[in-house]
Amino acid sequence: MQQQLPLGIDFGGSGIKAAPVDLTTGTFAAERLRIPTPETSTPDNVAAVLEQLSAAFPGDTPVGLTVPGIVRRGVIGSAANIDESWIGTDAASLVSGVLGRPVHVLNDADAAGLAEATYGAARGTAGLVVVTTLGTGIGGALVHDGTLVPNAELGHLWLELDDEVRRKHDPVAVHAESWAANSAREREELSWEEWARRLTVFYRALEGLFSPDLLVVGGGVSKKADKFLSMIDIRTPIVPAQLRNAAGIVGAALAASRA
Repeated sequence: MQQQLPLGIDFGGSGIKAAPVDLTTGTFAAERLRIPTPETSTPDNVAAVLEQLSAAFPGDTPVGLTVPGIVRRGVIGSAANIDESWIGTDAASLVSGVLGRPVHVLNDADAAGLAEATYGAARGTAGLVVVTTLGTGIGGALVHDGTLVPNAELGHLWLELDDEVRRKHDPVAVHAESWAANSAREREELSWEEWARRLTVFYRALEGLFSPDLLVVGGGVSKKADKFLSMIDIRTPIVPAQLRNAAGIVGAALAASRA
């Protein structure tokens, strides 16, 4: 049965995780396997790890691979927390050649968004769903009626601050990721209330740009949604993610199956 299922692989800065996915339920069909990301995370070094993971779940089914960067038709356009030599690499062709299996490559936040829209917090929601991941940075995904609109780099928006939000040393505009990610909360030792005010500015900007039907908040901090989510003052319904750490693998496998 396992060989009939697509394999999802989530490639991150610290670890590479894989599992076959049952697409009827959006759950792992076997225990997830994790191998640390090579210290020098070049395409060739990472491909060697991907080969080990594929061998652990053998078969000729498609493989979905997430990458922390922009992905256009399998080619990597940016490299966040991985070696810069990935930029310009046709990852789909490279990895497919190494694994001997069809490979579909997509941005890691896009995979998480697709999984949440299909199996998680946004399941059954019509219209536009915006899924954000709050961590070291801010990832974003746009899913409209189940169809992914890729490479929405929402963390790179610039946010204008009004006098109510600004402190004396704050600039007029800030980079969303640097100012409102969970890493900023930890670095500046912000209270949950202070951080929620920053998130309010960020999510109001998303409302103004996209008028979404639902906002989903993912990332590890979503486990503590009860501490901050109710203090985000916006009109759009906003809910915590459900799949959390499984979302990348599940979304990658789903995207590979569809491709």
